[in-house]
Amino acid sequence: MNDAAQQIGSDETRALVSRFVSATGKIREQVRGTIVGQDDVVDNLLITLLVGGHCLITGMPGTAKTLLVHTLATALGLTFKRIQFTPDLMPTDITGTDMVEEEQGTGKREWRFIPGPVFTNVLLADEINRTPPKTQAALLEAMQEKTVTVRGQVHRLDKPFFVLATQNPIELEGTYPLPEAQLDRFLFNVLLDYLSAEEEVKVIERFTTRVEMPPVEACTNAEEIVQFQALVRQVPISDALNRYAVNI
Repeated sequence: MNDAAQQIGSDETRALVSRFVSATGKIREQVRGTIVGQDDVVDNLLITLLVGGHCLITGMPGTAKTLLVHTLATALGLTFKRIQFTPDLMPTDITGTDMVEEEQGTGKREWRFIPGPVFTNVLLADEINRTPPKTQAALLEAMQEKTVTVRGQVHRLDKPFFVLATQNPIELEGTYPLPEAQLDRFLFNVLLDYLSAEEEVKVIERFTTRVEMPPVEACTNAEEIVQFQALVRQVPISDALNRYAVNI
């Protein structure tokens, strides 16, 4: 590579880094406009997305888990779908299924794949531990391979694909422990705690004031986030840091 090509590559990287810093800062601001507190949680969710992982959020009911995920997805400019996990949820309710359709006029019948809600950028698996392990396992391939296989046909998911699963503490009635294989798919298990007294007051003030909160605006998009993910992978990691991580 000649000097001119190196300079062009360097300039492009600097521009992308600048955009990365700007976008992540704006995303945090947008989330703070709706969510009170939980700054560390938001940072962990952004880290998870940027390294291509998935995140499990554990918290008691009423800690704004669902609102947080929806707000973040909007600020990221990504498509968002939510699955409410219940005891009677079936695997095909997540992945989609093949259905026989009859062509009008000819009467010819053929199989057509109907995509499930997993075909999105940000998937909120709400209260994932209220569904038996068999249904939870429907997410394993999607989270690891970014694909869904139905009747032997492989269907690729859009990039980026980011699962944010919420769960209630296991001691609550009607919950199932997540299988080890499922837990292994999550990069972080983030604890969403109750707010402090001062933060609770801020929440009350927001809901009792007559001033409307501004809508959440998209600060980036799917294509740019994929570029950010590639940028993060270019960060050099020393052997000492690798060994430290292994020894934890």
